Formats: sequence, C-alpha cells, structure tokens
Amino acid sequence: MLRADHHYVATPIDDIPATPKMMRLRYAGTCRDCGVDLDAGVRAVYDRATKTMICVTCPVPDVAAEVIKPAEILEVVEAVRTPAIPEPRPAPVDSGSAGASARREHERRSAKREARIRDAHPRLGGLILALSDEPQSTTAWARGAKGEEVLGQGLDTLTARGVLMLHDRRIPPTRANIDHIAVSPAGVFVIDAKRYKGRPHVVTTGGLFRPRISTLVVGSRVSKKIVDGVHKQVALVHAALAKAGFPDVPIRGMLCFVDADWPLFGGSFVIDGVDVLWPKKAGEQLLAPGLIEVAAASEIHRALAAAFPVA
Repeated sequence: MLRADHHYVATPIDDIPATPKMMRLRYAGTCRDCGVDLDAGVRAVYDRATKTMICVTCPVPDVAAEVIKPAEILEVVEAVRTPAIPEPRPAPVDSGSAGASARREHERRSAKREARIRDAHPRLGGLILALSDEPQSTTAWARGAKGEEVLGQGLDTLTARGVLMLHDRRIPPTRANIDHIAVSPAGVFVIDAKRYKGRPHVVTTGGLFRPRISTLVVGSRVSKKIVDGVHKQVALVHAALAKAGFPDVPIRGMLCFVDADWPLFGGSFVIDGVDVLWPKKAGEQLLAPGLIEVAAASEIHRALAAAFPVA
C-alpha cells in the first residue's frame, strides 16, 4: 500500500531503453562495427535505440536472450564470405538494318560496272559513266533497298507498343534473305517489302469446268512468284520455331507494297493465305490483340534471331 504522501510517476514506455535483440532481419543492411553487408533474412542483432545492425561475429553487450545455433552463425558467415553472384544477362538481340544487304548488292554491282567501263575506256570512262544510266538490273537493288528501309523505319516505331522486329535476315545456308520478321502478341509475321508501281489486284481464271486460279497482278505485272516466295519463307520460319520449341505459334505471310497505287478506301486483300497490303495496314495487324505474352514473345524473338542471322 502506498503512503498518502508518496507520489507515483508513470514512466512512458518509449523512455525505457531498448535492449538490442537477436532476430532475422526484415531488410538488408550493414554491420555498424565491421561493415559487412547483411542480407534480408539472416540472423543479426538489431539495436532499436540506434536503429543499427550488428552481425553475429561482432561482440554485442546485453543482447536479449535468444539461443543461437551454430548452424545459424555459419549461415551468416557463409553469406558474407560467398556473396550472391547475379545470373549473366543474355546478350541483346541484333535486330538488323532494313535493306542493308540490298544496298550492298547495289553498291557492288555499281562499282563493278564502273571498274569495267574505266578499264575498257581509260580516257573516256568518266564521261561515259556521267552520260549513261545504270542498267535496270542494278537500279532494282537500290529501289528495293529503299522500299525495305522505308517499311523498316515505320515498323520500328511499333517497338514501344510491344512489337519486336528483325530486319534483313539471312536464310542459312543460302544468300537469300527475309526482309522483315515481326513478333507481337498477335503472332509472328513474315513481311516481304516490295516497291512496285501500279495497283495490286487479283485476277481469277478458270471456272465451271476448270479449276479456279487466283493470280496476283501489280499494274500489268504478273507477280505469282513473289507469293510463292512468301510461302517458302513462312515454312522456314515455322520449321525454325518448331525446332526451338514453339510449334504452335501462329505465323502469317505479308506482301507489303510501299509505293503501289492503293485506292482511298479498302484495297488490301488475301491471296492464297498471304496478306497483300501497305505499311500502315500492316502495322494495324501487328498491333492486333493476341495470346502471346511478353516473356514468350521475347523468347520467340531471340530464337528467330539465332535461326536467321543478320544478312
């Protein structure tokens, strides 16, 4: 019983000195005495008064009673001696440069023609070159390279929206190439860039007693071979994905005409399973919703880059 003249003064809990306590750390930190890094989850002493940590190998007075097993001490020591080694990041994928191989082929042919003319006409070679044009077989490579570059620049603007691009990819073991390969949530797209004049359209022959045959025509130019070329490229991409463990990824072939005479409304069509369209329309299909997740798209992109190196 307290005496009447005795005054009792309550001591706030926050004023009671906090005793350092052995515990598993919730956050990573550094030992205040020896400077060793301490990972979250390891046992160490936490001093509440100073808000500091002390590793179990440093002496700490007045630690709150807790039994520390030798194995737990070894756990801390091993964590200090053997720091975690981060897994190496995979090398970035080289997306390639659109039209690069076609541009090199044009330069090679142009240089070969110039050397041939200068050798044949040492004095007048320069004048002949200035007054004559390159043959169509040479200028076609420059024209094709420009079309690939224009389309590639437009497709590259879609990377911020989840489309992964590969440009100018070689088809081993040949010297042939695939102009563009796009990987998006909607699937994989094999895109052949063309810079033809005229309007792309379909001409259908046959009928009642003969099989109906649809043929791609651009202006007045019959272009059946380029449709067959896209089919071959799609088959090669499908085989490469199946080998890499992605046999069920949807793949579409595209013929993208850069400078064609497209109508104001409509105009795109499908022939024998190949989409025939222009750059903006191709971009719309690449951005369509699909079932391929971001992580899977990245793995598919890397597998295709390995199967079809930069040309």
